[in-house]
Amino acid sequence: MRYISRSWVILAAVVVLLVAPGVFGQTSYYSHVVFDNGPRTPEYFYSFGKAVAPSSLEMSGQKLPLDWRVFFSAPNSVRISWRSNPQGAWSAEVRVVEFRGREILFDGDMLSFWMYSTESIPAAELPDLRLHDTRRGFSARVHVGEFSGDVPGRKWIRVRVPFRRLTQDSVTSFEPRRLESLSFEQAGADSKDHTLFLDEIRVENERGDAADMSAIATPTNLRAKAYERHVDLTWDAPAKSEQFLAFGHFTIYRSLDGAAFEPVGTQTPGVYRYTDFLGRVGQKAEYRVSAVDGDYRESAMSAEASATTHEMTDDQLLEMLQEACFRYYFEGAHPDSGMARENLPGNDRIVATGATGFGIMALVVGVERGFITREQGLARLNKITAFLEKAPRYHGAWSHFMDGKTGQSLPVFSVVDSGGDLVESAFLIQGLLVARQYFNRPAREETELARHITHLWETVEWDWYRQAAVGDALYWHWTPEWGWFINHRLTGFNETMIVYLLAIASPTHPVSPALYYSGWAGQSEAAQLYRKSWSGTAEGGRYANGTTYYGTKLDVGVGDGGPLFFAHYSYMGFDPHALTDLFTNYFENNRNMALINRAYAIDNPAGHIAYGPDAWGLTAADGPSGYHPYSPNPADDDGTLAPTGGLASFPYTPEASMAALKHFYRDLGDRLWGIYGPIDAYNLDQDWWSPIYMGLNQAPITVMVENYRTGLLWKMFHANPEIQVMLKKIDATTAELRAHQRDNPK
Repeated sequence: MRYISRSWVILAAVVVLLVAPGVFGQTSYYSHVVFDNGPRTPEYFYSFGKAVAPSSLEMSGQKLPLDWRVFFSAPNSVRISWRSNPQGAWSAEVRVVEFRGREILFDGDMLSFWMYSTESIPAAELPDLRLHDTRRGFSARVHVGEFSGDVPGRKWIRVRVPFRRLTQDSVTSFEPRRLESLSFEQAGADSKDHTLFLDEIRVENERGDAADMSAIATPTNLRAKAYERHVDLTWDAPAKSEQFLAFGHFTIYRSLDGAAFEPVGTQTPGVYRYTDFLGRVGQKAEYRVSAVDGDYRESAMSAEASATTHEMTDDQLLEMLQEACFRYYFEGAHPDSGMARENLPGNDRIVATGATGFGIMALVVGVERGFITREQGLARLNKITAFLEKAPRYHGAWSHFMDGKTGQSLPVFSVVDSGGDLVESAFLIQGLLVARQYFNRPAREETELARHITHLWETVEWDWYRQAAVGDALYWHWTPEWGWFINHRLTGFNETMIVYLLAIASPTHPVSPALYYSGWAGQSEAAQLYRKSWSGTAEGGRYANGTTYYGTKLDVGVGDGGPLFFAHYSYMGFDPHALTDLFTNYFENNRNMALINRAYAIDNPAGHIAYGPDAWGLTAADGPSGYHPYSPNPADDDGTLAPTGGLASFPYTPEASMAALKHFYRDLGDRLWGIYGPIDAYNLDQDWWSPIYMGLNQAPITVMVENYRTGLLWKMFHANPEIQVMLKKIDATTAELRAHQRDNPK
């Protein structure tokens, strides 16, 4: 059974729900939704099951199965199959998906879910239900049958459990709005086999004013574009979209080879794009889309659109990849500021400074490749620069995170992270300087943009971030309230080289090129302690390394080189070919980092399922247990791969990166590929697939692929005269040090 008609829902609705007030978007949606759909996996990662004999519960590695035949909203539901016997017990837990920026504080006073069984189940034979909150509180058990009554066979029913009916059973207080999980538990012991399918689990308001009962407007202008293995769908927002923006959705219907249309997926409110991964070349598919409001009333289906997948060359695959990742910054940006969001889905309010700098470079690629027009790119850049001119600054630096509407600094990581972030600001300036040179036509709009960018660039007080006029290094943070409290010295080798390069290049607030060697490549005790503190090794402790890993010598880098974003973030605009210092040429060194990383994945000392010649690129990501800077050593490796690691390494390892792209897309695309290209990360050991995209991880793919193909961003960045002056300063300092070493051998 692929789909159960829900045309009866309008008549069956008892409680009419209001669309939540306020700013509509993904934040609002996820303040209601506990479970809507899972990834294309046999089991649901965010679940847990356990049974005590002689009772039994269907599980896959202590996870509950996902069912792809029976669902209320496509494409799947959670299946709970059990047998309750005397002296036994079982528990089936569905957990709230946690991701960066999601506050677990639901908006509502009632739990709601849809339930289905292929056979009727008397109310008395249904399980109990218990809720757990994020603070270790939990409720007493309630019997599901009290709220559902008897379950009819082959019909979806909606179950509502008001929070007022729950009582605390934990020692600590219980707050249902901070719901962490709901647990179905053995009640009676009837020694019968039962199966329930659960879908659309969410928190709602128990009572509300009458909602708008007018017809739901139909999505319009549906378009379908086919690629090698997938089809991208886009449509226009329907009129009166406020009817479903809080926690409604779009439903996507598909017909293959002239068969009947069936639902294949849903899309969250405010997003007007869907990716359907068909998995093979030459497949024709027809599509229609409907809008569904918060009370599950569905619009008429849109007009049809069709497309047929087709073979693609390597160049076409690269352009497909670039455009998909580019969309994160164009379609997913904050509507008021144009700035990049930290992650999607995430907190609609939070925009990220460094990710925006990366996104600006992706926008340049988008214009160059025709993904958007030059006028669209200019309009977006003007919106961003206008926002940045009004946003709070701390001796010229912006904070890491800001409110995308007001510009207010947001201390996301801690209370002391409330002011200037020099590293994120450097990533931003790198992107702005690329844009200044790209949009260089004599038209008024472009000259005005260049003027705004120049003002932003020249008002960053790089020299302030030395802490003192005689300081030998730059520092990451400063705030008016906490001063230098964080005291994070910028010491290489890591992602922060661009900070020193821009600080030396600054025409208004420069630092001496000597800081490159005393700070970035410093040999001081403070520099050595810093490197050892995060790496746990003495290799590369004095900046130079010289150790050979897997047959490749690493001139510079701590230990095995660290996560691969070290070879990406500072080199999206800055061309590493251009810098050879006392220790290495940085293109060669970055390439060796990538080769070592891939060799580690091939060696695969921990035997992770995912790794191999075409699955490599350990780098920072939000993994199954949260953020980690994954690196090619067993201590920093749990089997999680972020596709950006290998794909943003195209300039260094084009053949290996192309093999990785084909593997990620062709072999894993049904789970890995989405509306913004490859998702942030995956882990095959745990069958975990990230629920988000990250602003720091999508743009490096678009940008570094372009640098591999044409060198565009490198050319634009180096066309800034200040960059050429900076390189001459560093070259002169390097020559002086070489002469000193020659004349004063140890």
